[in-house]
Amino acid sequence: MNQPLAYVHPQAKIASNVVIEPFVNIEKNVVIEEGTWIGSNVTIMEGARIGKNCKIFPGAVIAAIPQDLKFDDEDTIVKIGDNTTIREFVTINRGTKASYKTVVGNNCMLMAYVHVAHDCFIGNNVILANNATLAGHITIDDWAIIGGMAAIHQFVKIGAHSFVSGGALARKDIPPFVKAAREPLSYVGVNSIGLRRRGYSNEQINQIQDIYRIIFVKGYNVSQGISIVEADVPATPERDDILSFIAKSTRGLMKGYGKVQKTGE
Repeated sequence: MNQPLAYVHPQAKIASNVVIEPFVNIEKNVVIEEGTWIGSNVTIMEGARIGKNCKIFPGAVIAAIPQDLKFDDEDTIVKIGDNTTIREFVTINRGTKASYKTVVGNNCMLMAYVHVAHDCFIGNNVILANNATLAGHITIDDWAIIGGMAAIHQFVKIGAHSFVSGGALARKDIPPFVKAAREPLSYVGVNSIGLRRRGYSNEQINQIQDIYRIIFVKGYNVSQGISIVEADVPATPERDDILSFIAKSTRGLMKGYGKVQKTGE
């Protein structure tokens, strides 16, 4: 850790085997756990809590105050889990008094230029591709993948194992296990490739597809679709996860599958 060209505040708590490269700036009230590597020109500001075996690449800024005019210098934090990689020029802002923290889970990959705003909660094994931008108060559940240049509206929730296309504008909630693409953002199928990679059986995937055909494809409104799923689809953890996500949605769901008008039509 002894890097003479870096500044580490004497009150920062840094594990003995953390590697800090030249021109890093680490402020007070920072905790960095064992095995983490901090690349050159990284700025880690007050309130950062960084787990074990993370890699933070040059130019990243962790725990800057929120870009929120209501922020009043509350004592808030950014918490980053173990084994997470944060690539060049990523910015992750502290929480506000809404939740007092911004959280990035374990085993995540935040590619270059990603922005994570205040009070976001990112689960484990999440990938945010280059330039993905999260507004405040967003929740992304485990194993979700967000494509490059995607922009996620504040308070949106994105379900586990979902895949959001590059360049997407996500204004509504995206339920678990789906692929979301097109403009406006719509259901375009189940993330079957990702589910198979994570050990889901064909039977499980087929049931998930049956559920989303009812909710998004067959022309029912969401309330009608849920009633049919509850009545006709056997209870499984996947079915219950989908129904629970929809029941808790506050922004409403993205559009179902349907024809999108082409330019010139």
